[in-house]
Amino acid sequence: MTLDAFIDIHSASLNKLGEELCGDKVKYLKTGTQTTVVLSDGLGSGVKANILATLTTEILITMLNADVPLEEVLKTVIGTLPICQVRKIAYSTFTILWVDGHTNHFKVINFDNPPPVFCHRGRVEPLAMETQEILGRKLQSAEGQLDRGDFLGAISDGVLYAGMGMTMNFGWGWDNIAQYVEGVIGSQAHTARSIVKRVIDHTFELYQGQIGDDATMVGLYVRQRHPLMIFTGPPLEEGQDESFVNRLLDFEGRKVVCGGTTGNIVASYLGEIVEMDLSTMRRELPPIGMLSGVDLVTEGILTLSKATEYIRQCHCDLGRLRFDNNGAYLLAREILQADAIHFLVGQSINEFYQNPLLPKNISIRRSLIEDLVTVLRRFQKEVSVEYC
Repeated sequence: MTLDAFIDIHSASLNKLGEELCGDKVKYLKTGTQTTVVLSDGLGSGVKANILATLTTEILITMLNADVPLEEVLKTVIGTLPICQVRKIAYSTFTILWVDGHTNHFKVINFDNPPPVFCHRGRVEPLAMETQEILGRKLQSAEGQLDRGDFLGAISDGVLYAGMGMTMNFGWGWDNIAQYVEGVIGSQAHTARSIVKRVIDHTFELYQGQIGDDATMVGLYVRQRHPLMIFTGPPLEEGQDESFVNRLLDFEGRKVVCGGTTGNIVASYLGEIVEMDLSTMRRELPPIGMLSGVDLVTEGILTLSKATEYIRQCHCDLGRLRFDNNGAYLLAREILQADAIHFLVGQSINEFYQNPLLPKNISIRRSLIEDLVTVLRRFQKEVSVEYC
C-alpha cells in the first residue's frame, strides 16, 4: 500500500416506512494506526431498534479503540445483547470491518448480518469465512488485503431482502448485490459515496419506495489520496515568508491561500498581483482572487468563519453543501473534497481583527482555525496544523 492511498468511507440508510428513526446504525473511527467500522442492525424498527443498534456500535467502537483484545470485546457485546424469547435471535446483530493503517490488512467479524462484499480488482471475491463460537453464539470472521481500487462493504438485512414479494420473489439476494457492485465499480466515479449511493438508490427502487425494513450499507474504497494545504496568516518573522511560500508551492496536492496579507506575500514571491473575481463578491464576503499555481485565494477571517458555518450546516457532507459561487462556499468545497488537510497558520497578528479581550498571543485567526479543525476531526477528516 502506497502512502498516497486513502481509505474512503461512506454509509447510507433507508428508514422503514413510517419510522422517523433508522433501526440500523453505522459508526467508524480512523486513527493513525487503524480504521474501525461497525454496522449494527437492531431487532425490529423504530426507536427501540435504534437504541439497541446504537448501544452495540458504541460498545464495539469504544472497546476496540481502547485496544481491548478482540475476544474480550466480542464476549462483552455478546454477553450484553439479550435474546428475543419469541424469535430466539439476538436483539442486535453487527458487522465489524477493521483495517490496519500501515499495511491495509483487513479483518471482518460478522454476527448474523449478511456476508460482507469484497471487491478486488473489479471482481467480487467471496471471503473464506471461519466460524467461531463465543458464549454459545456463532460468529464468522475472515481476513484479507486491501489494494488500490478495492472495495469492502457491509449491508443489513433490509438491503439483502429488498423488493421481496414486490419486485423480487425472494428479495435482491447477495449474489445479485455483488454483481451490481461490480457493475458500479466498473462504470462509476470511484468513491465510496458513489458506490454506496448507487446500491441504496437501487434498494429504494426495488422496494418501490415502500421500504419494508431498515436498509443500510457502509463501504470502504481504497483510492488515491486528495491532500490539501491551506496557508493563512503571515508568519511571525518576515524572513520566513519565502520559506513558507515555497512549502505551499511545492506541496503535492490542492493549494489554498486565505487572507489578504497572505495572498500578497505569495503574489510578491511570484512577481504577480492578486486579480479579483468580482462575480464572487457578496455583501458579507469579499471576492476571491487568482494567483498562478494556487487553486484558490480568498479573504481570511470572514471567509474562514463562513466556510466553517457551511461545513457545520452540511455535516461535512459535500453532497449537502448548498451552492453559492462565493469564497466561503469554494473554500468549504475544497476542504470537503480533501482527505488530508494541512493548515499552515501564520501567527503575526492583524490588529484590525484582534479582539482586545483576548490575550495578545491568541488571534481571531487561530481561534477560527482551531474551531474548524475541531469540526473536521469530529467528522473523521485527517487534519494537521502547523503554526509559524
